[in-house]
Amino acid sequence: MHNHNHSHGFNKENRHENLYRKNAKPDENKEEQEKVKETVNPAEQAEVKSETAKQEAGQEEQAGQKQTAEQEKAAEALQPDLRDKKIEELQNQLARLQADFSNIRKRSAQDQERLAAFVTASVSKEFLKVLDNFERAEESMKQQGDTVEAMHEGMTKIHKQFQQALQALKIEEIPAQGQKFNPEFHEAVMQNTASDLPDETIDLVAEKGYKIGDNIIRHSKVRVVRNS
Repeated sequence: MHNHNHSHGFNKENRHENLYRKNAKPDENKEEQEKVKETVNPAEQAEVKSETAKQEAGQEEQAGQKQTAEQEKAAEALQPDLRDKKIEELQNQLARLQADFSNIRKRSAQDQERLAAFVTASVSKEFLKVLDNFERAEESMKQQGDTVEAMHEGMTKIHKQFQQALQALKIEEIPAQGQKFNPEFHEAVMQNTASDLPDETIDLVAEKGYKIGDNIIRHSKVRVVRNS
């Protein structure tokens, strides 16, 4: 009987305390909450903070992954445009190079044609003088009659005119007669024995050779002495 009354009294006190908390002001509730927090185990507080930090870190990581995925998606969307633009630039560069090469080739061909025409004109101009002398010699032989002396005189003039034409073109005769055979300048077409001449001596020129500077126009065709 006594215990029943004590329990009844305790419940009565609890009801008064709850009623007090219900009717308490917000500041008072806050103070109560702070007191409750003070009674929480520090280890539990640390665990709660760690879990909260993990959740926040996970949320930040998800946000970062989402942002990265969006950036990659945007970059992938831009790649075709950049690739097409690069291809177009390369095609334009190639077209310009082809046009430049074509122009250079045309200019080169035109320069070669002009050079060839100039050389032809220069050579022709010199040999036209020889042709004039041929025609004069022919006319002279008709007037003077077909005599050996007249023919010799005409041929001498033409020969001299040829030599002058070659000099004007800087064409030189390659020395051969009595020289030592040199395959750089001479072409051996015959051999001969001559006890009074050393081996490899040229004792006969079958056809004269000519050069311009160091460029060989044609080799001298010669006969070479080989006694052994």
